[in-house]
Amino acid sequence: MGSTDSGAYEGFTAEERAAMKDHAKEMKTAARRGSRADRAAEAERDVLAKIAEMRDSDRIMAERVHAVVAANAPTLAPKLWYGMPAYALDGKVVCFFQSAEKFKARYATLGFSDLAQLDEGPMWPAAFALTEVTPEVEARIADLVKRSVS
Repeated sequence: MGSTDSGAYEGFTAEERAAMKDHAKEMKTAARRGSRADRAAEAERDVLAKIAEMRDSDRIMAERVHAVVAANAPTLAPKLWYGMPAYALDGKVVCFFQSAEKFKARYATLGFSDLAQLDEGPMWPAAFALTEVTPEVEARIADLVKRSVS
């Protein structure tokens, strides 16, 4: 959230407002969809379309993340969440991909919600910076998404 150097709150950034508008639109679209199978197929199409809109580096990483999640955690259903590709269990987001471009960051993010079963003692990572999805990174993502739903 935006603030001045003195710490005074200035409201949401343009990127945050856009993400909230995306979320409202996603909720309306989901409410209009028919059967569960139709909703799942359309949600996946929405995610793939959102990935296709991304700039090259984000798109390539998002495509790989999508493939790794689908292959290693098939119980997670793709859906859009605040304009980002996300993967949900029983409608609740477990993990998501945030492009670097979305919030003008220097790296993309693979994030996990509190539903992800990634606990490691009293402290564990819940988000990971991504600059490239190498075979080693794919293996780590595969392990994380498997653990997140175990």
